[in-house]
Amino acid sequence: MWLSRVAARSFSVAAAAMQSARVYVTRKVPPDGLEVLRKSGRVQFELWDTDDPVPRAELLKKVRGVDGLLCVLTEKVDAELLDAAGPGLKVVSTMSVGYDHLSLEELKKRGIRVGYTPDVLTDAVAELTVALLLCTSRRLVEATHEAKTYWRLGHLEDAKRFTIHFPGLGICVAIAERLKPFKVKKFIYTDVAPRPELANMINAEYVSMDELAQQSDFLTICCALTPETQGICNKNLFSKMKETSIFINTSRGGVVNQDDLYEALATGQIAGAGLDVTTPEPLPTSHPLFTLKNCVILPHIASASYTTRNAMSVLAANNLLAGLRGEPMEKELKL
Repeated sequence: MWLSRVAARSFSVAAAAMQSARVYVTRKVPPDGLEVLRKSGRVQFELWDTDDPVPRAELLKKVRGVDGLLCVLTEKVDAELLDAAGPGLKVVSTMSVGYDHLSLEELKKRGIRVGYTPDVLTDAVAELTVALLLCTSRRLVEATHEAKTYWRLGHLEDAKRFTIHFPGLGICVAIAERLKPFKVKKFIYTDVAPRPELANMINAEYVSMDELAQQSDFLTICCALTPETQGICNKNLFSKMKETSIFINTSRGGVVNQDDLYEALATGQIAGAGLDVTTPEPLPTSHPLFTLKNCVILPHIASASYTTRNAMSVLAANNLLAGLRGEPMEKELKL
């Protein structure tokens, strides 16, 4: 009886703490996620109610004393922000699959749990990658301009003629599955080590990074941004690629040295590039890459479908609530 009373009292304390949990949401995330927070009846949340990033000074002010933070990849969660939030911060839930904007060492040191949103955006990113590949290889942006002016354009590349190359697998499996109907001749990939369980799904061959560059007709980048991948796509890589090769990046802008990419495109070292991600974001309109006809740049829209973004916001909200309750998250980074 005594134990049951103690348990009941502990539950009541936990529930009371949860009831008063304060959360800051750094962006106007899709409505399904916000509805999860509202219906929980367990948090009081404040929202930066705009599509533009919250100014840093405002963010540092708003996180003071919060128990949870729901953010997106434009918010840098570092020691400065964590100091501003104070010791009460228990959970950071990011509505993204990437987490290079989070200082994981600082979060681990302070015992703050981290949720993220992988998997739910795989289909949308794969579809956009294929769309960008076709748009770049068939020179659709140039063709649109020509249709309004001279109605004249040179040769257009045919996707089924080419070998497709992936550094890393993961989401690239979904991309390859969508490319199979184009009768792609061959898939090859590189990674820190062979991954036969995934490679067998698409009949992909493991090669070195040098071989990847040398054989590439299309090179699609799908890796996470880490200290090891920072700037990995650089002059050395581009110099080994074919003059007819096309470079596609739907991962993170930081994996590419953009000065080296500009030089490779401007000099004809490679044929073209399609980018959904850049550094910084948004990329200034004065950036030299925007002057190139053979470079298609999108505003980081790979996951920007209504269904996908809502699913991401729901997962981010549920991760946050589970963390505040001290329960396992559906998707949690192991720090």
